[in-house]
Amino acid sequence: RVGELDEEMVFETRPGEIFLLGASSWRVQEITRDRVIVVPAPGEPGKMPFWRGDGPGRPLDFGRAVGELTRQLARTDRTETVRALRDDAGLDPRAISNLLQYVDEQVAATGEAPTDRTIVVEKFLDEIGDWRIVVLSPFGARVHAPWALAIAERLRDQQGLEIDLMWSDDGMVFRLPESEPLPGVDLLLPGPDEVEDLVVRHLGSTALFASHFRENAARALLLPRRQPNRRTPLWLQRRKAADLLAVASRYERFPILLETYRECLRDVFDVPGLRQLLADVARQQIRVHTVETDSPSPFATSLLFNYTGNFLYEGDAPLAERRAQALALDHAQLRELLGAADYRELLDADAIDQVVRELQRLDDPHVNDADAIHDLLLHLGDLTEEELAQRLRPDAAAAGRARHWIDHLLAARRIIRVRLGGEQRLVAAEDAARLRDAVGVQPPPGLPEAFLETGDAPLADLVSRYARTHGPFAATDVAARFGLSESTVRGALMQLAEQGRVLPGEFLPGGAGQEWVDAGVLRRIKRLSLARLRKQVEPVAPETLARFLPVWQGLDKPRRGLDGLLDAIEQLQGAPLPASALDATILPARVVDYLPGDLDELCAAGEVVWRGIEASGTNDGRIGLYLADSFPLLAPLPTPVEGALAEQIVDAMRGRGAQFFDELLRHVGGFQHDLLDALWQLVWAGVVTNDTLAPLRSRLRGSRPDASSQRRRSGRDARRRFRSRRAAALPGSQGRWSLLASGDEDSASPTARQTALVEQLLRRYGVVTRSAVGREAVVGGFGGLYPVLRAMEEAGRARRGYFVEGMGGAQFALPGADDMLRRPPALPDEAEIEQRVLVLSAADPANAYGALVKWPEPRDAGGQLQRTAGASVLIDAPSGRLLAYLAKSSRRLVTFPAECVEDQPHADQLIAQRLGKLAETSGPVLLDRIDAAPVGDSPLTVALRQAGFVSTSRGYLHRGVGRTTRLDAMAARRDPEELSDDTRELK
Repeated sequence: RVGELDEEMVFETRPGEIFLLGASSWRVQEITRDRVIVVPAPGEPGKMPFWRGDGPGRPLDFGRAVGELTRQLARTDRTETVRALRDDAGLDPRAISNLLQYVDEQVAATGEAPTDRTIVVEKFLDEIGDWRIVVLSPFGARVHAPWALAIAERLRDQQGLEIDLMWSDDGMVFRLPESEPLPGVDLLLPGPDEVEDLVVRHLGSTALFASHFRENAARALLLPRRQPNRRTPLWLQRRKAADLLAVASRYERFPILLETYRECLRDVFDVPGLRQLLADVARQQIRVHTVETDSPSPFATSLLFNYTGNFLYEGDAPLAERRAQALALDHAQLRELLGAADYRELLDADAIDQVVRELQRLDDPHVNDADAIHDLLLHLGDLTEEELAQRLRPDAAAAGRARHWIDHLLAARRIIRVRLGGEQRLVAAEDAARLRDAVGVQPPPGLPEAFLETGDAPLADLVSRYARTHGPFAATDVAARFGLSESTVRGALMQLAEQGRVLPGEFLPGGAGQEWVDAGVLRRIKRLSLARLRKQVEPVAPETLARFLPVWQGLDKPRRGLDGLLDAIEQLQGAPLPASALDATILPARVVDYLPGDLDELCAAGEVVWRGIEASGTNDGRIGLYLADSFPLLAPLPTPVEGALAEQIVDAMRGRGAQFFDELLRHVGGFQHDLLDALWQLVWAGVVTNDTLAPLRSRLRGSRPDASSQRRRSGRDARRRFRSRRAAALPGSQGRWSLLASGDEDSASPTARQTALVEQLLRRYGVVTRSAVGREAVVGGFGGLYPVLRAMEEAGRARRGYFVEGMGGAQFALPGADDMLRRPPALPDEAEIEQRVLVLSAADPANAYGALVKWPEPRDAGGQLQRTAGASVLIDAPSGRLLAYLAKSSRRLVTFPAECVEDQPHADQLIAQRLGKLAETSGPVLLDRIDAAPVGDSPLTVALRQAGFVSTSRGYLHRGVGRTTRLDAMAARRDPEELSDDTRELK
């Protein structure tokens, strides 16, 4: 006897072949029924033998470590990883080079490598035209095996497909016929709550189950040898085991069948680890990257090699009756073998208490007469008088009428008093026979004969009612209640469990030992626990907030007219808005037919007030818009301004009211430039305002002559008169100036002001975080507003939760905003480029980047990104991802990498098309630098040329020839007399 060979290796071997065994070569002379006869073949080359077996599988923690290493190897900067491989792992340079090349080739083939944070789903056609779906994942065969079975079961249920599958430590492989439609990614990702049921349903149809059943049956001596001194060939063992499995599947409690399920689900598979993995995928902590390739990637190639070997032999596949065995399986007994779901962690203690109070009629005591007492005892069973008093209506208990009702019922023999568990209790007369037969309590004389008839299962009836009216309980609780032995009660519980009326397990949080619960009560507790758990919502990624804000502020469905403008201003109240971006981008993004004269009209009518917040540069600054009614509550208090000239201006306005600049100059005196500087100091301090925004616009334009407004005048005298006045007016002096309400005149309390401010922040952002409050420069910061936010939560006007990842635990949302935050975008496939890619001012409150959300890493380093007035951001509306940043000069473009390499060309096309559309509506766009390189060296140039850009000596230019600007379009729809002077000037 030289040794042993694997049966599958023998199946592939022919007489005359040579194989190695240890250091010796052997030639096969003959292959018999159970032996291989060999002779030495010294010095001759031979093939290596193999032994087929199942390894233990990579543990989940080890799989995460492998995935982390792959992620580090796939990074651009991997100097530290290479050093660790060389110094700590002891790899030589060639091994390190091979490892890096292997990962690089995988990234080049699929865009990403499978890591601890990314699962890659690769699809391709094989050599015979069938689809192969390869799920690349490092989490190990103990997780992949049940996952693959669950996927196969879902495909069978939903598409009627019977597929070939294989799993290993590095992923799973599925084969589908070409004629069948490819399943969506959602079919490959079952929910964590349903995956175990799917695995159990499919497990019985696998070769794994058949092989373990064969081994268990052999250990149990159910596969006897024909002759004790001779081996039974493996193929014959398989046949016998298959026949035994076909018969055993008819008996749902066959011990070897149940042991095989237990062994597979607990010893072979890591089902809890799979549930955790799928939960992480659902929470987007692990991404799923899908790619379709022409040929298998390097990682997939190694999996396919194992796939080929896996399907060379199907000897362990059981017979046709194997489907019936899963259906006939005793799931209750299987639950005993596996251990029930970890309900101690799943069930909510408060939910259990609430359900118990409802079942025990303690939540809403309503017993108020003798009939109600009788009904209560029929429903709950035996009660002491103290327990009964807890269920009386307060007025009935206080009036002392309960004693009269009890005496009346006792006298009428509708209830009786018995001794149970060492104490006196009241029971309904209908229970007398049950208590007599089950507990041994003798009923009093005088009861009707119908109440003394023997029932079929008196103890089971009593225990069943106890279970229906209680939460999870121990057998000892019932035994103590009725004065019985624990073994007697346990026998009744087992009888009820066989009928599916009660379930054993571990249910009470913080409990110990086995407990029991009524099946209906458990469903009720689970529903309530789930409702409570759903309130603890999972946070979304910060990019989701960037997608949500433009929709929340109405940029996806712009408003119209003056009413629409008022709605937009109501949401923007108090936000620091750059004056230079107000008319150009911020308000037009919200009101489709906005004209600057509309805002002037509202200001002149007293419906809107504007207040300076801070100066920015020489002529620009940030202002706040307010509805007149809300200004006293929302506007910050003015800051003091020192200087005699400023005090004289305030005194003049306080004594004479609103004045034009020429009137101020006459009353205050001095040089007009000095007076204008002092006036604007008061504007930025929040002391003075104007009845229009004309002075702001003229400051932004400087002293350029306004030829269009001069051409508009008709008549020589009128033209000479108005032209001389306008030519003499200093930029920034137009309009009528007035004092804003000061803090002394404001009667609003600090509490009212803080409450109004919190309501405004919620109205503007939907979800208020610490960073949102910081962006508004609120006095006192987030801590100052926190008591108001907490009070609003208690009043039900706001919800607290962890809505956005990475923005602190204290976040508050308007009811409905949290749901909208998670709602996927409803953008049609045929959406225009303006809908697909949003162009916002970088300083727009609807832009989350740079304020609420950190700027992502650019594709190439190239300067610091800021929320500067005049700069713009291009945001992908469906995902909220930042595509590009257009600098204030509109000549430098910063782009950001797509989620995967394959998506980058599409992202470049979106950027170029949107810039081209921007040129057509807002004026020429000239780009001389993209990221850190000249525009000609950027990969974006191809997409720019396709979008209509042309190369010039200064860069890539889109002239927007034949464009119709927004102001042209709006002006064409309105009567020229409706357009204000400043609208014409801006146009």
